[in-house]
Amino acid sequence: MENKKFLTILKIGGNIIDNPTELKQFLSDFSKIDGYKVLVHGGGKSATKMAQSIGLVPQMIEGRRITDAAMLEVVVMIYAGQINKDIVAQLQAYNTNAVGFSGADGNLMLSSKRNHPTIDYGFVGDVQKVNTTLLGTLINSGIVPVFCAITHDGKGQLLNTNADTIASELAIALSEFFDVTLNYCFEKPGVLFDAADDNSVITSINQELYATLKADGAIHSGMIPKLDNCFNSLQKGVQKIKIGHHRMLNDTKALYTTITL
Repeated sequence: MENKKFLTILKIGGNIIDNPTELKQFLSDFSKIDGYKVLVHGGGKSATKMAQSIGLVPQMIEGRRITDAAMLEVVVMIYAGQINKDIVAQLQAYNTNAVGFSGADGNLMLSSKRNHPTIDYGFVGDVQKVNTTLLGTLINSGIVPVFCAITHDGKGQLLNTNADTIASELAIALSEFFDVTLNYCFEKPGVLFDAADDNSVITSINQELYATLKADGAIHSGMIPKLDNCFNSLQKGVQKIKIGHHRMLNDTKALYTTITL
């Protein structure tokens, strides 16, 4: 049986995106990663800032954004437009042949509108299917896909979709064809025992420890969907997952958190 090719999937968060110096360094590091790779980006802080500037009041529940029609217009503009194209342009400057995508492009990622028993999330999507045939062809041809946090329902409706979830679902789907490593890069050096202390990195976290820290309130907000997605990915074929600052990409001494079952 032929060995699977190695694929690195990275997701970057808002604090890196909002800092031009950090973003430039990250994209430089990303461009130097050998082998096949995919980048997924959020941009929630930029979307929140834009929403507030036009009088909208952002609402979040456990790190997930409530998205009414007005907020959807904002996130599509910021995620699929400004941020996505800025990242693609910068990667081209590093000789990385990136192409920006939403889930609607090429029908690469199909979602359904979230149906929650008690919370109306609005135009929020839960991923149902990844078009691995087209995506695999793009990756194998040397294209570096750059995904924003927008998918679609196949009926003409765009949907805001958690970027951590997109990275996880891509990793799961592509693990059938590639040996996948999933990295979540953000401004902290990993998952922390104390969110105010960057030296309190949890170097390895399993489901039991996660449940304890979540119950104690040590892990909260946006870290909850991130870790939920990590454990789901490991259970469905992803080989390795790390969470940390982007310096972990090229600094062998950098701390980070490894996710294990």
